[in-house]
Amino acid sequence: MQNGKMKPENLLRRSTANRKLTTGCEILDECLRGGISCDSVTEIVAESGCGKTQLCLQLSLCAQLPISHGGLNGSSLYLHSEFPFPFRRLHQLSHSFHQSNPSIYANHNDNPCDHVFVQNVHSVDHLFDIMPRIDGFVGNSKNRLPLKLIVLDSVAALFRSEFDNTPSDLKKRSSLFFKISEKLKQLANKFDLAVVITNQVTDFVESSDGLSGLRIGNLRYLYSSGRRIAPALGLAWANCVNSRFFISRSDDSIGKDRSEKDESSSSSVSRRAQRRLDIVFSPYLPGNSCEFMITREGICAVQA
Repeated sequence: MQNGKMKPENLLRRSTANRKLTTGCEILDECLRGGISCDSVTEIVAESGCGKTQLCLQLSLCAQLPISHGGLNGSSLYLHSEFPFPFRRLHQLSHSFHQSNPSIYANHNDNPCDHVFVQNVHSVDHLFDIMPRIDGFVGNSKNRLPLKLIVLDSVAALFRSEFDNTPSDLKKRSSLFFKISEKLKQLANKFDLAVVITNQVTDFVESSDGLSGLRIGNLRYLYSSGRRIAPALGLAWANCVNSRFFISRSDDSIGKDRSEKDESSSSSVSRRAQRRLDIVFSPYLPGNSCEFMITREGICAVQA
């Protein structure tokens, strides 16, 4: 690199085998060929309730695993713009994670939640105020596990009401997209971080020029909960991320789980909605998909 810029010949010399962060599920890792790539920005697109936040919470814990177990031996910074933050669910997952990996904390007086740093983000301006401090936090952190994962959940919430649908506002919004992604990519490259961003969806509306139906990546159409949808923030934002994964949901049940006994000691059977992760585009992954369900212990793929 020279003057902070990557030369083409250096780009060709770079290893294509970037370090990967496990999702905590072997089948899902197999679908993603090892997990979430470091030195890269990965977007997870889904409607509300599909499990994108569940996956991000699980990644925040899995980052603490040693490298030999698919982790990054690091902590996580969780930038949260969807309020309130699910602390209760994080603690629930943390308890299960601690029970499964007691050796990580055996010689330390801490627990998994101590290594997930949560920062609320209220607006785009607030995010830009925070970003310069992330660089110093990564480089000077006194935490025993260095920062290795940044999660932004979600980017669409930051742009939900601040901009109108006018040419000038759309131009300004696109400029902010690239500034956000540029800074996150710089951090990922400088510190070999994994960066995961969640995005929401909108109902698909066919436009007269056909642009809203433009195919991006491996999937011709995106469907969830029986309706056709599109990732929020449009084509400009799609060009800001390295990889896009899409999580969909249907009403079909892929398994039944006997729930814990209630106060009357009777048990009930709960249905789990079918969820599916698709690789929409990625520079290092072919098109692939994997079905999964959300359990008390976290995300668990369904074997075919």
